[in-house]
Amino acid sequence: MKRSYFGTDGVRGTFDGPVVNVAFVSRLVAAAVQWLRESDNGCAKTEKRLRVLVGRDTRASGAVLENAVRMGLHTAGADAVSLGVLPTPAVSRAVKHSGADLGVVITASHNPASDNGIKFFGPGGLKLTDADELAIEQHLGAAMAHIDLPPKDTSTATADYIGAMTELLPGKSLVGWKIVLDTANGATVSTSPVVLRALGAEVVALGDAPDGHNINAGVGSEFPLILSETVLKTGAKLGIAHDGDGDRCVLCDELGGVLDGDEILTILAVHALKQNRLPGKTLVITVQSNLGVDAALSVHGGKVLRTAVGDRYVIEQMLATGVTLGGESSGHIICADVATTGDGLVAALKVMEVMLATGLALSELRKCLHKFPQLTAGLRVAEKRNLTSCPSLTATIHALEAELGARGRVLVRYSGTEAKLRLLVEGPSQAIIEGAMSRLDFAARTDLVVL
Repeated sequence: MKRSYFGTDGVRGTFDGPVVNVAFVSRLVAAAVQWLRESDNGCAKTEKRLRVLVGRDTRASGAVLENAVRMGLHTAGADAVSLGVLPTPAVSRAVKHSGADLGVVITASHNPASDNGIKFFGPGGLKLTDADELAIEQHLGAAMAHIDLPPKDTSTATADYIGAMTELLPGKSLVGWKIVLDTANGATVSTSPVVLRALGAEVVALGDAPDGHNINAGVGSEFPLILSETVLKTGAKLGIAHDGDGDRCVLCDELGGVLDGDEILTILAVHALKQNRLPGKTLVITVQSNLGVDAALSVHGGKVLRTAVGDRYVIEQMLATGVTLGGESSGHIICADVATTGDGLVAALKVMEVMLATGLALSELRKCLHKFPQLTAGLRVAEKRNLTSCPSLTATIHALEAELGARGRVLVRYSGTEAKLRLLVEGPSQAIIEGAMSRLDFAARTDLVVL
């Protein structure tokens, strides 16, 4: 059975739309409490009042939805602890270290300010599985009457997170470093700059004035051009960009070159392989990652495991195999020795740790990855038809796979959060992948209504 509301990363949509609204969010979190009571996640069939941590990003709709979350929790017999504006990975960490029963993050990640959503973390700070999310949907009840809420219970999670992050590098190890930091007018605005300055860095801040409506608006990991320009203008050692909720990281080297998640993961994995500190000599990535990652690790005796797109699938594979490093090309980097989910600040600090250890500039470190030529496209569609019922597209995919063989690959999938068909082609030359993409695009438009 398919999930109706959950996508690749939680429930997400336009605020006050058919899903992300006060009434539905209250029902959703109440259903999550009911699911947790009946599950085997540590509080099975207990009647105790569960303790749930609630964090949010800087969207104007966040405060309204936080009250909706608190209402749903209170009605379902759970106590809400407000963490305020806090990065998603900090909420995950707080759930794990405080022993809370559940974590709720009100965020739409890298989406525009008009959107919002809900992410859950189960006991131990781990993201929920597909089966967990389906079970929650099956517990959805009727709309709730408005109730008077108890006073907010707050937490020291922000200070705890800042303290833990500061300890990842030796004290004042970044003295003399100038770093451009883009916090996307989002949840990391009061955490990442504090950590970097505590370590001695001079921080040039971008996207650091949230007003509730400007999160991700031309800044952050989705828009790294201003980061690159500022690094060059200021002579910074590197640039760091987060997304709105802080679980992604994009870097910029001192020459203005932007590094995506594949490059960050390869730098970390190759360094760990050289130090014999990569468990199983294995990195977990998704089908979206470039084939060059496989080749780079192979040179040093390493290998990759691939999962479906979505950082929680990466995390599930890491837990199943004992691997401690994984992530996505989008910039979700999971360092399991530090965090239970993707954390943009952890990823940046880990790369800086490699820079400190090797004495190499980021522009040199990134040379460990030679990417296969790649093209991607996103087609907005009227309906997400099953791809098996798209004959032209299916035939084109099979033909291209046969032609490319081991020299490349084709990936066609629907977005988990938008009505989009995503196309990816990798191959030995730009001309070949451009031709392949043109054929895929034509086939998709033959079978689907493209808006």
